[in-house]
Amino acid sequence: MRDPSSPPRKFSWSLAFTVVALAALTAEVFVFERCSGLPGRAAATSVEQLERIGRDLRDGIANVAHLQPRVTINDRVYFEQSSPISELALVDQRIEVEHEFLHSWAGSTKKLRLHGTYTAKAGFDLREPFDVTVAANETTVRVPHARILDVEQNSVEVQAYENGFWNPISGADIEAQLALLTHLARDRANELHLTQQAEQNLQTQLEARLRDRAPFHLVFYGKNGAG
Repeated sequence: MRDPSSPPRKFSWSLAFTVVALAALTAEVFVFERCSGLPGRAAATSVEQLERIGRDLRDGIANVAHLQPRVTINDRVYFEQSSPISELALVDQRIEVEHEFLHSWAGSTKKLRLHGTYTAKAGFDLREPFDVTVAANETTVRVPHARILDVEQNSVEVQAYENGFWNPISGADIEAQLALLTHLARDRANELHLTQQAEQNLQTQLEARLRDRAPFHLVFYGKNGAG
């Protein structure tokens, strides 16, 4: 109970205004700090997302091509290219070719006909740059055009071997015709568009592994594919 003899307390308006002003200032500072921190947090989140995309693409390409590509995120290199192998063959096909050699001298003709079976392999030279570039608006994977990696001789059948009376088949003739037969097999491999098949194979495999995780644009660069 208040003592009747004590003077009544006066309400301090200046103190009330001061308290209200301090509370408003504190609220403004809190809101400012929260708002000013949003761009930094958003930027950090964006970089983390880009790094995740870069890692996903690196891992996916490694699974398909046995290669760690060079990964660049916002102009900063995160991973350098490395591979335990130098070539990746994605297509191989059996090829058969035939060639006949005729040569006449002083009315004497020699004849050599060869039939060869080869295996042509098309794919990628992993010593060339494989690049992944990740940016906010686009992710690009750059790989070299596929090429004919090898045309391996499986067997050669001699279908005709006829010496001329004074114009016999020489060792140099046989060596030259075998080399020509391999050249014909390589030409045949190019005609079959094996390099385009290898590129389509790579694109299909990468899309199957990565499209849902990290949409990307695949670009083939350099000379188009003949080996």
